[in-house]
Parts: sequence; structure tokens; C-alpha cells
Amino acid sequence: MKKYIENIQLLNELGEQVTSSITIENKIISEIGGEQPEGAEVIDGKGCFVSPGFVDLHVHLREPGFEHKETIETGTKSAAKGGFTTLCAMPNTKPVPDSIENLNLINNLIKESAVVRVLPYGSLTVNEAGEQRTNIEELKKHGAVAFSDDGIGIQLSSTMYEQMQDAAKVDAVVVAHCEDNSLIYNGVMHEGKRNKELGLPGIPSICESVQIARDVLLAEAAGARYHVCHVSSKESVRAVRDAKAAGIRVTAEVCPHHLLLEEMDIPSDDANWKMNPPLRAKDDLDSLHQALLDGTIDCIATDHAPHTVEEKCCGMVGAPFGIVGFETAFPLLYTNFVETGKWTLKQLVDWMTVKPAEIFDLPYGKLEVGASADLTIIDLQKEQVVDVEKFETKGRNTPFNGWNAKGWPIMTIFEGNIVYQEANV
Repeated sequence: MKKYIENIQLLNELGEQVTSSITIENKIISEIGGEQPEGAEVIDGKGCFVSPGFVDLHVHLREPGFEHKETIETGTKSAAKGGFTTLCAMPNTKPVPDSIENLNLINNLIKESAVVRVLPYGSLTVNEAGEQRTNIEELKKHGAVAFSDDGIGIQLSSTMYEQMQDAAKVDAVVVAHCEDNSLIYNGVMHEGKRNKELGLPGIPSICESVQIARDVLLAEAAGARYHVCHVSSKESVRAVRDAKAAGIRVTAEVCPHHLLLEEMDIPSDDANWKMNPPLRAKDDLDSLHQALLDGTIDCIATDHAPHTVEEKCCGMVGAPFGIVGFETAFPLLYTNFVETGKWTLKQLVDWMTVKPAEIFDLPYGKLEVGASADLTIIDLQKEQVVDVEKFETKGRNTPFNGWNAKGWPIMTIFEGNIVYQEANV
């Protein structure tokens, strides 16, 4: 059945909001701005803004193996509530998608439970142990969207180089959580001023940046496409910027929390503020802002990483790294950057849709005739407080509980079907 979404605001080529309509037929956008088709189901957009469904290159759905933290069902319902319709799921599951058998297991779970599109990563090494290399060509043939050992930096340069060479042969993207284990020093937050005030062990910025510097040179030598996860420091920005200037095929992402928070915002030894990489200094945050604006950083990704309340209720030393991000990403960024005039709405939408899709050559994140009917309807005037008790995700681990924000998704459409709808809409 056709759907006709009327009375909506779309962005034109100049980034201005204009009143329009969208017709959906057979899971695709069949017309923009046309008349209501006979017999179509009509959705009144009530003057709200419509974006392409958000694309997230970096998520943790935890299933299989860690269903007490999250499942594919709860994670994708959370994503839909946040306006996301395409997710790239990291491979730190149990089992790890390091073989065709394990990748097929995960793909079957996705088919059974996901309410939005989930594209799984393949791991770079067996069991993400950093030693025995996986078969990139075979995993790509069976649906791996890209390759990573996310959560663990690959320590052996030879392993990374050889996997980059194999990836280059099949034009696969190598994606890296960059962390030199010899420079972690059992840290739990940024090595700076605040960790000393709290008496907690710190992680220096070079832990991340030195491995980015190594990897971009390996990527250049291998002719590989290389994507850097969750850039957090000014030194890392410099390494990526220099690599791009040298013509190396590198892209990078930044997370909302690294754009919104810095080390001095951490109020106490509270594990809901513990993430990896950690919140760094104010000059690092400023560098990330500039890098996003000048194109050094290509897109925004949430690194949605749910944990149980019990796991996060102790102090930072005993708790796992990670915070949830799906349901707060857009409103927090819209409120703090678009509403304040630092970004345009078009910039924010592009960084959450078309830009990440381009990095992995995905045909999503577009609002045009012929594109998949993945849409997010957002009430830009809707203002409410972040409340973890209302989350769809199992995770409650966020430093943003109680923050006030505007611009909340009220309906999400995936392949023409409504997968999230606010109760009173």
C-alpha cells in the first residue's frame, strides 16, 4: 500500500526548510512534492522536519553472548526511537563474527529480531585476539559490511598491515579502535587535571594518537581504505588531517559525547562518565569541533555501548567502559550546536546520514526519489528532559540523564514501515 506523508518540512539544495510531501511505494520513495495518490495511507507530518533515517557506523548490540546488556531487538528499538534506520554492528560479541559460520549466526539473529537495518562487521582477527588473521574476502562475500577488532587496538603492526593488504584486494574498509596497550597504564579516564583531582589513573592522549599515526602509514603502504573510530584528541586530529593531506585513504568519526563534554565536566567517580576513549581536555574538544567543520572528521557515530546498572554502579576502576547513545544523539546535538548557531541543520543531518553512508559505500542516508524509504520525522520544537527510565535500550549508562533538549524524533519509518511512533502522535 502507498503511504503519503503530507505537511512536512524538507531541506532544499540551499539548506532551507520548505514545505513538501513524500510518497512511498514498494519500500522506496516514489515521489517528493507530488499530489496525494488515490487510496494512499495518509500521514500528517504536522509541520515537522523530515530527515533521511540516520546511519550509525559504530554500535554495540551485544547479541549474541551478552544479552543481559542488550539484544538485537532492544537495541534496534532504541535506535528506531532515536531516528536511526541503518546500524553497523561491531564484532565484539560471543561468538565473534570471525568465520562464515559465526557471521551467518549473527545475520540470522538480525533477520529474526531487528526492527531496522543491521549490517554486521567481520572481525580482523580470530576471537579479536589480535593474532590469527580472518579471511576478509570470504567474510565480505557473506555480508560483512567492514572489518574491525573494535574495543581492542591491534598491537602487532604486521597483523594490521597484512589485513589491510587483504582488505585492499576486495576494496573492504578496515576500521580501527586505536589504542596502544603499552600506554593505557590501567587508566580509567583522561590523563589530565581532573583524574588527579579524583585520584584516578589516567589514559594519556598518545595512547590513541600514536596508533592512528602508525595505521595511516600502514594504510598508505597497503593501499587500503582506513576508518578511525571515535577520534578524541587534538593529536589524533592532526594525524588524520596530515594523512588526508598526503592523499591517504582515511576517514574518521567523532561521537556526540566527545563533542559535548570534556574532562572537567566529570562530577565524581561515577562510571556513567566512563567511556573509551575517555572525555579529554577542553582544547581536545575544541579541536574536534574544528575538525568536523573543516572535513578532517567525516561523520558522527554514537558508539552506543550498553551495560547493566549493576556493572556501572561501582566506581570507574571496577566498571566497564561505554555509554548508550541512540536515543539522545540528535536532540543533544541539535540543541547544543544547531540551536546555538554553531552548525546548520543541514550539516548535522549530513554528518548523521549521507556522510557515514558514503564511507562504507552504502545506498542509504538519502532523501530522494528511488531511495529506500528510511525516514525520521522530527519535532524540532519538542523540548523534554532526558530520562533513562523511558529508554528503549536496556542500558541506563549515560552522563546525559536530566539534560534538557529540543528536537526529538516522533516517528521513524524503515523501508516504508513505521518502526517507531511516539505514543501521542
